[in-house]
Amino acid sequence: MCGISGWVDYGRDLREERQTVQAMTDTMACRGPDAEGAWLAPHVAFGHRRLAVIDIEGGRQPMTAEADGGVLAALTYSGEVYNFQELRDELVRLGHAFRTRSDTEVVLRAYLEWGDDFVSRLNGMYAFAIWDTRREELLLVRDRMGIKPLYYYPTPDGVLFGSEPKAILANPLAERVVDADGLREILAFVKTPEIAVFRGMHEVRPGQVVKVRREGLSKSRYWQLEAREHTDDLPTTIRTIRELLDDIVTRQLISDVPLCTLLSGGLDSSVVTALAARALRGRGTVRSFSVDFSGYAENFQPDDMRDTPDTPYVRDVVRHVGSDHTDIVLDSADLMDPAVRAAVLRARDLPLGIGDMDISLYLLFKAIRERSTVALSGESADEVFGGYRWFHDPAAVGAHTFPWLAAAQTQTGLSTRGEFLNEELLHKLDVPAYRADSYQRALAEVPRVPGETGLQRRMREISYLHLTRFVQVLLDRKDRMSMAVGLEVRVPFCDHRLVDYVFNAPWAMKTFDGHEKSLLRAATADVLPQSVVERRKVPYPSTQDPAYEHALRAAVADLLSGEPAIGCLIDTAKVRSILAQPVGAVSLQGSRTALEGLLQVNAWLDAYGVRLAL
Repeated sequence: MCGISGWVDYGRDLREERQTVQAMTDTMACRGPDAEGAWLAPHVAFGHRRLAVIDIEGGRQPMTAEADGGVLAALTYSGEVYNFQELRDELVRLGHAFRTRSDTEVVLRAYLEWGDDFVSRLNGMYAFAIWDTRREELLLVRDRMGIKPLYYYPTPDGVLFGSEPKAILANPLAERVVDADGLREILAFVKTPEIAVFRGMHEVRPGQVVKVRREGLSKSRYWQLEAREHTDDLPTTIRTIRELLDDIVTRQLISDVPLCTLLSGGLDSSVVTALAARALRGRGTVRSFSVDFSGYAENFQPDDMRDTPDTPYVRDVVRHVGSDHTDIVLDSADLMDPAVRAAVLRARDLPLGIGDMDISLYLLFKAIRERSTVALSGESADEVFGGYRWFHDPAAVGAHTFPWLAAAQTQTGLSTRGEFLNEELLHKLDVPAYRADSYQRALAEVPRVPGETGLQRRMREISYLHLTRFVQVLLDRKDRMSMAVGLEVRVPFCDHRLVDYVFNAPWAMKTFDGHEKSLLRAATADVLPQSVVERRKVPYPSTQDPAYEHALRAAVADLLSGEPAIGCLIDTAKVRSILAQPVGAVSLQGSRTALEGLLQVNAWLDAYGVRLAL
């Protein structure tokens, strides 16, 4: 995995802008610690930071394709194309000669052979830019599910782009301004496609191509979810899912560097670990890692989302598949480390985090990176197969809003991201109206099967909302926390073939045995311990240590004693009321949301020099 940056400007010679391009590229150093490169031509400049995973010596970037002494096209690329070997073989038969073993060169040659349509042939996670020197045209491309990020910022004479907002913000043409809609997006928890919070900045939508020419910018989709009749019976559906998963996991084990799995003891991560162990049989032992908190299992208290701690189930999977396992154990001091919290914000670029769950994930990935360069994750199985509890909650299913928001409203002790804001600002922002508008626009996109009604129609809507909105929140989080330490995380359940197939399976089939994720359980039960097959969905762990909440409160109190950057936005009396509430013997994630949000927004305003245009 890598970090990319670039600049197209039809009104100036960018060969004279090397220093600015270098500054943009330097912000991506965390994503690519192994090498860097730049390529500059009259109206285009590409930067690249490389995390070497495949063809360590040969895959240097930016990469160019040349003929008759001139450059035909240049590429700066982040990601992995898992079917690159098949594409390479086809391109060789068509007459292409390759200098490297990398998938990067396959992508570049595929463009030269098939033009813009080449993207439909790629299977993988990727974000890249191609400059066609013959047409003086830029293509920005993002993978179908949005696993890899890509942002752009149109300018009067071209565009800036980068893997993360920080790359664009390093260019003086980009303003660090956030308007009311940007702040609404931060608070709403809806993940509106293409919205990047900073005014003037956009995110390439999953499955989208953005084309930049002298005449202007255009956008098109090369993939999106489609609705169709599912004609396979239940046994065929289960068998097809298993065949897909075997193929997907096997493809994603290809690496020239050490590889591992993330293992929580839940169904999704256990499936990935077990299938990886089977695929590696005879070639080695799969390595697995999990995160835990000091005293968590011994003092665990069930809450609205978590019935059980992870540790016993992790142990069962390790024994069952024989993985080489490591627990990364954290305490509250680790979670409150100022340097770590600053690194997490820097990785995010935005105050969109979920408190200790971001921080612990960052620390987990940092520890893994000392032993492995690539990790396989169970992320997105809940969105694909219908695993979250609110999929099965009639009140959330029937609510006229995003189901995860409806479910959150019923949780006990839950505070909100914007609870600390002053009433005048809350009235002006009207976040509920922003959410309602976002919800209606999302529903209008949902593909339909003619005649589909009732529960099946509604569950298609809910699946679509998760696969196009909610999953983006989690993929963004996983990408930023992993790439902040130079770790590549692969997401097998995001393979578009699997997503498309399961999206069209009837809801009755997805719940045929009365459990969530029935199809996934049935397809993989033979490789899992029975305890995991029967385990109910439990989210990523969150510390329950009251010492962590006490530390958060102390940090907020200290903030109030000075002149915080967020001072003009908050209601001090509200904040003091939050601080006056007692801390229980167990601290739950929901009770800390407002505290976490206040601290992070303040740190963001201060560190990024954001100007609010409200």
